[in-house]
Amino acid sequence: MVHSMTAFTRLSRDAAWGSLHLELRSVNQRYLEPHFRLPDSLRDLEPTFRETLRRRLARGKVECSLRFESAGEGEALTINRSRLAALGFALQQVRAEIPDAPMPDALALLDHPGVVEAAEPDLEAIKAAAVALFEAALDDLIEGRAREGAKLAELIRDRLAGIGEQVATVRGLLPTILERQRSQLQERLAALQAELAPQRLEAEIALLAQKADVDEELDRLETHVAEVERQLSQQGPVGRRLDFLMQELNREANTLSSKSVVAETTRCAVELKVLIEQMREQIQNIE
Repeated sequence: MVHSMTAFTRLSRDAAWGSLHLELRSVNQRYLEPHFRLPDSLRDLEPTFRETLRRRLARGKVECSLRFESAGEGEALTINRSRLAALGFALQQVRAEIPDAPMPDALALLDHPGVVEAAEPDLEAIKAAAVALFEAALDDLIEGRAREGAKLAELIRDRLAGIGEQVATVRGLLPTILERQRSQLQERLAALQAELAPQRLEAEIALLAQKADVDEELDRLETHVAEVERQLSQQGPVGRRLDFLMQELNREANTLSSKSVVAETTRCAVELKVLIEQMREQIQNIE
């Protein structure tokens, strides 16, 4: 099945410790090129994410953005009792030495470094949830690439059918081309008031027919079309193979154009080039 390299997905996950928001975006690229934007507390997940991408994708520029929002940030506070007791003991010593020294109020005590501690979230649980969210988002991204790939394959098959029609048209024109060459040669001889022996005339016509013979090019075009169709049904990445086949199809179309001796075959060669270029543009997005 053909997969596109273009897709986007966004997923979120909520829990008691807060919420995670993840976006994955992929566009066409010659190789696999991942980019990550992760919170500092989850930065060590990047190697895991990178390896997961490497196992499941072959090509594309993939951007991953992960955002973490802590639940009740600034509210979950605890008192460090040992620190507070040490501070109280120190204040008693100060009062014993300086009875008139003003004592801090409760709010000032809470503001002292180390007395109030924010409850630390369960970082391991958050990391596990982030990995699961990333894998779910990657599943969704790959499904999107598959849907887009199916549309691209349909467009390419339409162009392949068009190439088949042009090849059939040129094949049907071959007898007419040969007869026209014979007539044109005889007209030129008549204009020059020249006369060739029948054997010489047939030899000249055979030489012209050989120069204009495009059977081999048409056969190769049909072979390449069949191979493109086969690749569209293959499992795994096929973009590079399809890109190579577009080069081969274009080569045969150019040869057909260079051998053209009548306007009809020139028109068919031009139409072939248009169809091949349309396929090539679509194939740039195929994994």
